[in-house]
Amino acid sequence: MNTATDADLSWMNNTNVYEVNLRQYTNSGTLKAFAKHLPRLQEMGVETLWFMPLTPISQKEKKGTLGSYYACSDYCSINPEFGSHDDFKELVATAHAMGFKVIIDWVANHTGWDHTWTHQHPGYYKKDAHSDSFKTAHGMDDIIELDFDNAHLRKAMIDAMAFWIHEFNVDGFRCDLAFWVQLDFWVEAKRELQKIKKLFWLGEFDMLDHPLYLEVFDASYTWTWMHSTEKYYKDDGANFPGLLKILNRYLSHHPKLPAWFTSNHDENSWNGTEFDKYGEMATMLQVFSLTFPGMPIIYSGQEIPNKKMLKFFDKDELDWNNGCRLNDFFKRFLTLRKQNKACCTGVKSSLFFLDNNPTPVLAFVRTNEEHKLLVVLNFSNKPQEFKPFLQKEYGAFSNVWIPENISVAPGIYFKMNAWEYRVYQQIP
Repeated sequence: MNTATDADLSWMNNTNVYEVNLRQYTNSGTLKAFAKHLPRLQEMGVETLWFMPLTPISQKEKKGTLGSYYACSDYCSINPEFGSHDDFKELVATAHAMGFKVIIDWVANHTGWDHTWTHQHPGYYKKDAHSDSFKTAHGMDDIIELDFDNAHLRKAMIDAMAFWIHEFNVDGFRCDLAFWVQLDFWVEAKRELQKIKKLFWLGEFDMLDHPLYLEVFDASYTWTWMHSTEKYYKDDGANFPGLLKILNRYLSHHPKLPAWFTSNHDENSWNGTEFDKYGEMATMLQVFSLTFPGMPIIYSGQEIPNKKMLKFFDKDELDWNNGCRLNDFFKRFLTLRKQNKACCTGVKSSLFFLDNNPTPVLAFVRTNEEHKLLVVLNFSNKPQEFKPFLQKEYGAFSNVWIPENISVAPGIYFKMNAWEYRVYQQIP
């Protein structure tokens, strides 16, 4: 296992994250069955695997036939539906040998009703003032809230997280509803766990709403952007300047990483697929997620592409029978992120907006040493003709998707279709 002294987290500056919905991924929904997809995902360019919770699911107050991943009954066990302790140990070792990083979903705020602690340590939980029973989480009656004012609970939680580092050598945590847990716990947990291994911390909160949590977390969600772009599409492209203001707010938190996404397990199951939410804008918005400074999150099956809402509490298998029509799309952009240093979100990378106001086009140049990337995105349901504002000449660029070379210099002219995207990298 790596130690805190020799581990290196520079990989996270241009990594991508692939969310694994294990239950729905294959017919059996097991770790062994998922492992067969590793070569395909490696070839596609996936770098970091995020597994939704692997812990056993509480049966009391269970929803649906299988229950919620997020209603844990034991923090230090593998859900037998998914496989065994050894199955996950073998999968992580194989993934590491193939070059993947592995992070797991950590649900600290709450457990299910029959978690082992409810019997062994009932004092770890908040109490409902009216019923004197355990306090349910807001709007979710299958889970109960833990009390982080209890020092013994804090130590037990940190010990449980350490178990997954010691036993499986995971590379980090995606922390569910991180802002529901008081910040000083995360500070304590990170301080203690980093003594074992340097970890990647992805928090489920929006940095625009909870910036103080960036003291701990390396990356956070972009819910404001996600909701705003959905509204933008459904409002026929109103208030493009508002979107630019949101982007600048995210950039102001550099070098912390905004995690861009068009779908995930919550969005897909409760609000619709990316095609339901964004329609014809979906692909262009995915290109944005893959090229803008930050970290793209890809949800299980987006490479198919999956166009159905997956059930959350019941079996609802992804359909891989017709292959992955978007495999080449993702491979092209994930490879670009890996090979072009301009895509690195580290401190040496620079970004310049090419102002097109009032044209609803997002155009930007990213540079890092000799590497340059030009991205032009038509955020409009109408064709656009425009000249982006360039103060200097950047040289010759080639389109990463089609055979096309251009000279990027003041006066360059673009004519683009509705929701079209263009991505160019500088020719060496």
